[in-house]
Amino acid sequence: MKKITLSAVAVLSLAGTFTGTLSADDSFTLFSNAKFNGEVRARYENVDDKSNTKDAANAFTVRATLGVEAKLLSVDGLTLKVDGTTVQPIGGEHYDSGSNGMNYDKVVDPEQTRFSQAYLQYKLGKTTAKVGRQVINLDNQRFIGSVDWRQMMQSFDAAVISDTSIDNLTLIGAYVWGRAAVSDAPTADTNSIILNGSYKVSDMLKVTAYDYMISSASDTIGLALTGDVPVASAKIGYRAEYASQSDASRDTNDLLANTNVKADASYYNLDALANINGILAGVGYEFLSGHTTGDGKTAFFAPLGTLHAFNGWADKFLGGTPTGGLCDATATLGYTTPAFGKAMVVYHDFKTDVAMSGNSNLGSEWDMLYTNAIPGIKGLSGLAKAAYYNGGDIIQSSTMNFSKDKSIIWLQVGYKF
Repeated sequence: MKKITLSAVAVLSLAGTFTGTLSADDSFTLFSNAKFNGEVRARYENVDDKSNTKDAANAFTVRATLGVEAKLLSVDGLTLKVDGTTVQPIGGEHYDSGSNGMNYDKVVDPEQTRFSQAYLQYKLGKTTAKVGRQVINLDNQRFIGSVDWRQMMQSFDAAVISDTSIDNLTLIGAYVWGRAAVSDAPTADTNSIILNGSYKVSDMLKVTAYDYMISSASDTIGLALTGDVPVASAKIGYRAEYASQSDASRDTNDLLANTNVKADASYYNLDALANINGILAGVGYEFLSGHTTGDGKTAFFAPLGTLHAFNGWADKFLGGTPTGGLCDATATLGYTTPAFGKAMVVYHDFKTDVAMSGNSNLGSEWDMLYTNAIPGIKGLSGLAKAAYYNGGDIIQSSTMNFSKDKSIIWLQVGYKF
């Protein structure tokens, strides 16, 4: 609990100065109009991964975030935002956090405390600039995201400018020099450039174009079409997207695992989800290209995205795209209403793009979810979630074994204020 206390003290000490002034006549205020935010999220996670000989993980963890945003120096549009977040195990660490060396299956929620956000923001009309540590979520977070599913979110040290001066047009440009991942590893240099622009033609069509120049990894250029189409009593949400990946234009050797790599890959995603009076039904197909030895190609990968949301919640492909690529065909069925909450079942069938040692079967997976607000207390919610991966025929390495089963079960309660 010591680290929780230190995190809270750090934020509250800053907050305590918000009524302070810099002159005797109180004409100049350092901080004002403070707004506080917070979250407590408790979770149980059970992981049973048959691809290793470790014991099943049973992780009881809690995440606590306390934040404040305030007007700075009495300047209109200038604010300071600070969030402190701590992740703590409850009842011991019966899981491999990635750094504790425990002989259990992996749950990447190590004990840690840090400033998850700390940035200056300036708004002038419909243009906003942010400088400092911040959460960045773009589009569906496939390429740039905060990985908020894990107890410690991913943050970026960045300068970001966004503009909505033209009706229906949103432009975002960012220079990212650091990445604080969900693990407790030191902040990694990245020196990357992010460009994203979207234009909403109507509710039925939004066009998004992007160029993500990830230093020493790749340049990813893509186009996505999204929208909601009314059909009789149903509303069908869709996404059609294509992207190509080429050699990094910014080869600064900052992402050491990707130093001097070549990149030549492609991606596309087609999915549709219908809502018929609360009944959810959808299909999708996501393609990440692969390669064979000596063909000069690479496997498509998005190192800064929220990967847990894609290709199954069992996270079998979190460590990288298989050499032969990944084709993920999905079918979704569910039900949602404000009173009932949301229940979903998703089925995945995984194949390679290019056969690996004559095999293409990467397995299959069933994912299940139920979430709802808990009545009586505003901001309180509960979640139950499970993933059951059935192994295929491919073993790429000891850490990328797609021939064994894996299951994960989550129970979670969260409170936001």
